[in-house]
Amino acid sequence: MKSVYKSFLPVACCLLLITSCSVNKANNDESLKKYFDENKVDGCFTMFNNQDGEVTVYNMKYDTMRFSPASTFKIFNSLVGLQTGRITDEKMVIKWDGVKRWNEDWNKDMDMTEAFKVSNVAYYQEVARRIGKDTMQQWIDSIGYGNKNIGGSIDSFWLNNTLKISPDEQLGFLKKLYFDQLPFRKSVQQMVRDVMLQDNNTAYQLSYKTGWGFGEDGNAIGWLAGWIEENKHVYFFVTFVKAPVKEIDMRTVRLNITKGILKQYGFFEGKK
Repeated sequence: MKSVYKSFLPVACCLLLITSCSVNKANNDESLKKYFDENKVDGCFTMFNNQDGEVTVYNMKYDTMRFSPASTFKIFNSLVGLQTGRITDEKMVIKWDGVKRWNEDWNKDMDMTEAFKVSNVAYYQEVARRIGKDTMQQWIDSIGYGNKNIGGSIDSFWLNNTLKISPDEQLGFLKKLYFDQLPFRKSVQQMVRDVMLQDNNTAYQLSYKTGWGFGEDGNAIGWLAGWIEENKHVYFFVTFVKAPVKEIDMRTVRLNITKGILKQYGFFEGKK
């Protein structure tokens, strides 16, 4: 197995920062407000049309504001784990530690594909511990991921508001992942894209990762970040949701908002 330094050398030689999708020329679509209002939440939506470079944003104030990535960080954690060999492949099983957690889906032995799909926090905490703080920080720095701060705890920094990233930065990161423009092996980026695929049919392919956490103000925050492809055209999007904890069913809300917006824009019919 290559040493940490050898595996990291190509990155150190050519630093690659996340470039956000410019919001200076973005179309501000206030018609999207209704999807957040209907679900009694605050938040924002941003989309990049790769075909013509058009950026569409609802609620600009949140689009460039940084928040905890929560479980959307599993995208990055998977990339580093696979690149460094801490995850051998998408079928690598990590044994359940026997600790019963609130989500029953997590309480068993699991491979990476399933852990990603059910957003198993414990699986990815173990992956981060195996990667180690120094190596993780090197990759965070090389990509320029958000505020690049992982603090002192290797297995919780993406959950406790130490590491933060904006919706706009998330969009730039997703675009680089899709086009193999991150400093990871192409096979690694492909594996991660494969596990992100959620809906695959003749009309469209929808890929995303969700996230659910809590802001420093105590409010619940949620993410749904990914892309949709129709007729070989790709559109990248990020939905960010913010609401009082007691007033939200995050799993339902973030998906309802995203699919409502995409439907308004004419997706899901294979005509884009």
